[in-house]
Amino acid sequence: VFEERSSMPRTPPVHRTIREQIVAYLRAEVLTGQLSGGERLREQHLAERFGVSRGPIRDALLQLTNEGLLVARQNRGVHVREAPGETIRPLVVDLRRQVETFALDSIFDDIEPHDLDFWRANLKSFHVACQQQAMASVVEHDMAFHRSIVQRVGDEGLIAIWLPVVTHMMLPYSRHRNLLESYQEHGRIVAAIEAGDRALAVERLRQNIQ
Repeated sequence: VFEERSSMPRTPPVHRTIREQIVAYLRAEVLTGQLSGGERLREQHLAERFGVSRGPIRDALLQLTNEGLLVARQNRGVHVREAPGETIRPLVVDLRRQVETFALDSIFDDIEPHDLDFWRANLKSFHVACQQQAMASVVEHDMAFHRSIVQRVGDEGLIAIWLPVVTHMMLPYSRHRNLLESYQEHGRIVAAIEAGDRALAVERLRQNIQ
């Protein structure tokens, strides 16, 4: 596990590889606005910052570009993607709602105890992060909750559709003024799932996405 050569608090959880750790740091910084839209990310600077070679940096930037958080332009380098304009934001929100509500409705009859265990544990961590105003962890747990629902379908194509939509929509993370409200909304989704109320769970998930 590398040690970052900067004063930024190490809030994202530990990941298996150097690339995954760098991805987690940079993703959190983009989504929380520490890296602003249009800002250029230079491989050499990041390699010095994290104390690694340029290989893992290049791989991390490629992954974040594929996720839709960064934009790579020929002869211009890699930049942070700009937030969607107000004109298209309703469309992005609607697309995300369609994917996630489809996913939850599809998996509802197959939800198992280990799924509920994951969501309950996620809620606890999300609550702590919200109380502490730990934005990187808030973003991490928020995305993990929603990703788990989409991923549970077991179709990589659905993840490929969802990921750029959710990251584009969250540029920057838009629930920062009312973190506990977002946590409570997640709690109500899980409560409806536990109660076996498909329609209510799907509707609460739809309302959470805004």
